[in-house]
Amino acid sequence: MTLVLQGSLFDSAAHSATHNVPALRAVGDGMSRVRLDDRSWVDVRPGWLSAPDVLFEALVRGVPWHAERRQMYDRVVDVPRLTTFYGSGDPLPHPVIESARELLSRHYADELGEPFVSAGLCYYRTGADSVAWHGDRIGRSRRENTMVAILSVGSPRTLALRPNGGRTAYRIGLGHGDLVVMGGACQREWEHAVPKTAERVGPRISIQFRVAGVR
Repeated sequence: MTLVLQGSLFDSAAHSATHNVPALRAVGDGMSRVRLDDRSWVDVRPGWLSAPDVLFEALVRGVPWHAERRQMYDRVVDVPRLTTFYGSGDPLPHPVIESARELLSRHYADELGEPFVSAGLCYYRTGADSVAWHGDRIGRSRRENTMVAILSVGSPRTLALRPNGGRTAYRIGLGHGDLVVMGGACQREWEHAVPKTAERVGPRISIQFRVAGVR
């Protein structure tokens, strides 16, 4: 099945202005911080990436996407999205992703104390693709506070957040070229998800930046 992303008129104008080259704007300009509680927060920066259609199309065609299967109770099921992972030192699939990782590392240097080193990609092909409630707790993030930054390109989807085992407390709409950063104790004490939707939505790719020893 061919998945087509419908670009916006605004994005088309941005393409002409930048000669179809994706560009990152200043991280902090237009960013807002949502305090989930005394220990956890989320930063939201709409429109961080200009000409996001170009990056989206390059990743769809150029990334070696993997379809995973996972044990779920007494059966093995398909993971409802495609994935790939670039660890520390791996060549990244597009220069703007490397630039994004460097800019984020510089912007959050004082709070984070270490650079982002990896890039995990998820490809949500339709509204039926999703990720269930979870925290990124594989590795050091099980016991230490850390940050996870996500650049979203493609059709808008909802990022939902809730306290561990609780009810949904926040819903953040992530649009084409938006950035969200989860920090403080967010991975240990909160869960996040991209729920399925019955609405007719196009494909989306999320690019997740993490520090060493965290998945």
